[in-house]
Amino acid sequence: MKSIAKFALTTVTFTALALGVAAVHAETVKIKVDGMVCAFCAGSIEKKMKANKETAEVFVSLENKIVAVAQKPGQKLDDAKLKAQIADAGYEVKGIERVNATIADIRAEVKAKKS
Repeated sequence: MKSIAKFALTTVTFTALALGVAAVHAETVKIKVDGMVCAFCAGSIEKKMKANKETAEVFVSLENKIVAVAQKPGQKLDDAKLKAQIADAGYEVKGIERVNATIADIRAEVKAKKS
């Protein structure tokens, strides 16, 4: 019985540590942007974000006014730099958060909102 309890405690501890590390090292920056009104706007922001050497992938949802930027493994995207790039392009950053989600996850979330 002790070995089962020890195994369960070890599993719970390992899972909590893994989740904690994942939350601290979120891979994607999700930015709420105001002022995007057309596909050209979205394309312009996407191009700016892809120019960052730390960027792995970008997703822009014009409908939801969201820009998601996934960072390359071992790289760190700077929130202030991303905000400045969007502001320099003529758009307003309404919010920025680091999420533990992939670009595919965010695309699926946006698609689900449409349904």
